[in-house]
Parts: sequence; C-alpha cells; structure tokens
Amino acid sequence: MALVKRSLALHGHRTSLALEPQFWAVIDAVADERGLSLAALIADIDDKRDPDDALSSSVRVFALDHVLGRSDDAPAITDPA
Repeated sequence: MALVKRSLALHGHRTSLALEPQFWAVIDAVADERGLSLAALIADIDDKRDPDDALSSSVRVFALDHVLGRSDDAPAITDPA
C-alpha cells in the first residue's frame, strides 16, 4: 500500500506526514467528529506522544485506538512476548 503524504503546519512549522490511506481516513473522521482541523488533531497527538516515538507511529496508534474504541488516555496494549 502506497503512503499518502500530506503537508501541514504543526506548532508554527511546516511539516509533512506520510500515512497509508486507511489511517488518513480514520484521522480525517476523528477530526471531523471533534470539529478540529487536521493540523489541530495532529498537534494534539504530537503534544501527547513520547518524544522518542515517531509522529507517524503515534498517529497510527491513535487511529488504531480510536477504531478499537479505546480513549486517548487508555494504556496501549503491550506485547506479551
């Protein structure tokens, strides 16, 4: 699956983010549900992520958590291995 790159302003700086179309669909739906711009939602995800985690990974996990019905503050599922 090809990545789709989108450009946005994040905390006053232009950046781009590449995700699979399925993740963009979830992120767009969440932004719409919350009445936020794409940039505002991504900025919120960015503010809450661990600085050692890539933004694209954090956005994917956020989208997965949303689809699975977990809240933004719910702990992530850990790998039992």
